[in-house]
Amino acid sequence: MKRGVNKLKKDSFTPDFLLIDGKFPIPMRIPQQPLIKGEGRSASIAAASIIAKVTRDRIMAQLHDRYPQYNFIQNQGYPTREHREAIKNHGICPHHRLSFRGVKEFV
Repeated sequence: MKRGVNKLKKDSFTPDFLLIDGKFPIPMRIPQQPLIKGEGRSASIAAASIIAKVTRDRIMAQLHDRYPQYNFIQNQGYPTREHREAIKNHGICPHHRLSFRGVKEFV
């Protein structure tokens, strides 16, 4: 989240307040409010969540076209049994998040 906020700042947009979906604030000097189960408590967080999920699904569809062996279209990036088996058989691709369980043990 900090990287995302910093990218906004780099693009000349500094938010004046952050709503955080979760328990912990971002280590930044911008005023913020963490909200546990924020999707159910804030329309802004709920809308951002929908946008994030739709964006993720589109990215995963594009990755599926490039790397069909991982079946990204079906698992949407979650380390399903099928996906872990594909990583075991084909290795990781440049888009795998190396910190994720189900990926890092194959690095």
